[in-house]
Amino acid sequence: MNILFIGDIIGKPGRRAVRELLPQLVAGRAVDFVIANCENAAAGFGVTREIVEDLYGYRVDVLTSGNHVWDKREVDDFIDDYETLLRPANYPDGVPGHGSVVMPVSGGVYVGVLNLLGRVFMPAVDCPFRTAERELEKIRRKTPIVIVDFHAEATSEKQALSWFLDGRVTAVIGTHTHVQTADEGIRPGGSAYISDAGMTGPFDSVIGTRKEAILERFLRQVPNRFDVAKGDIRLQGVLMEVDETSGRALKIERISLRLEG
Repeated sequence: MNILFIGDIIGKPGRRAVRELLPQLVAGRAVDFVIANCENAAAGFGVTREIVEDLYGYRVDVLTSGNHVWDKREVDDFIDDYETLLRPANYPDGVPGHGSVVMPVSGGVYVGVLNLLGRVFMPAVDCPFRTAERELEKIRRKTPIVIVDFHAEATSEKQALSWFLDGRVTAVIGTHTHVQTADEGIRPGGSAYISDAGMTGPFDSVIGTRKEAILERFLRQVPNRFDVAKGDIRLQGVLMEVDETSGRALKIERISLRLEG
């Protein structure tokens, strides 16, 4: 089966890229299951119920997130309503929402998705390594196919988790830094890996934000408004071919499509 993971969706331009480019990807590459990181989908910060519904309507099966999922305070009112809208599983006990999910695809095949948050240069959360072990005990009772979105800053932490979980998950996909890396591959135990799947949104920018605002912050060191940029819109992510029986990744391929017009 073919599983597509879409890198961090940035604001309205990113949502447009998913709406207009995802159908051709699904049809042209025989995609069976779609995962997308949505934590920046609402004007670059957080997500709303309306946007969640829109993304599901565009053929996304599971939405993952990260530290910015809480940026729109209204998320507390609806995150529990969606089993397939994930927040990192290693937030402390009592935090609303779900950290993992197992979803049916077809023919008795199920896909597990686990969302984790890194701790290096990131907010203080529970250990992602130990949390992964705990969550995998539950997920692997139902399916050998497990995709991990590891939302983390440090490449070293992402690589370490991929080696720690090699052979126990289908893939560890890095998100958060918005720059697609060229280190995709299959670990010896059969787990696919990439340090960052990239971003889906405007590339005439600094990781999705207007260049002018970022330059002003660096030059003046005073707070200013960060708005989502508009130009050079692309959809980035990875496409994985997976053995349905073993859960091993057979192939991982970087995807980067530009939206014309």
